[in-house]
Amino acid sequence: MLKVLARVIGSAFGLGYAPFAPGTVASAAAAFFYLYVPVIREPLWFAPLIALSVALGVWSGGMMEQEYGEDPSQAVIDEVAGQWLALLFIPASPLAVLLAFVLFRFFDILKPGPVDWAQRLPGGWGIMSDDVLAGVFANLSLRLVMLALPMTPFGVTL
Repeated sequence: MLKVLARVIGSAFGLGYAPFAPGTVASAAAAFFYLYVPVIREPLWFAPLIALSVALGVWSGGMMEQEYGEDPSQAVIDEVAGQWLALLFIPASPLAVLLAFVLFRFFDILKPGPVDWAQRLPGGWGIMSDDVLAGVFANLSLRLVMLALPMTPFGVTL
């Protein structure tokens, strides 16, 4: 029963079983959820939701790793948590959410420095920590972009 629960949570309710790019699918779903479910953007809901997804991700990722091997592609709760970190305290405009998505995928795929090092932690900690750092880097990068370019050429605020 615990293995099934770990698969459901770790795969982000089945998104991890997408036939192509399950991590990107899970990140896109997390961004979509952020954009179109306004109640979760409230910091009193969103911050605990992120913390819960990280905690459950460490547990379920570790369980899935025992079943599928090291850092299984089916475990995508880490992408959900990382994407949500990239969006924390970011305006819910489509452009800002799109940029947060692109920046998160950039840092998650390229894994610069500390992101790559974090991935080497054992079990669920390694699965989660690189995406947490990628989410933090994406969030900080987007904040710099928003400071530098508060308005787009079309007058749409980021």
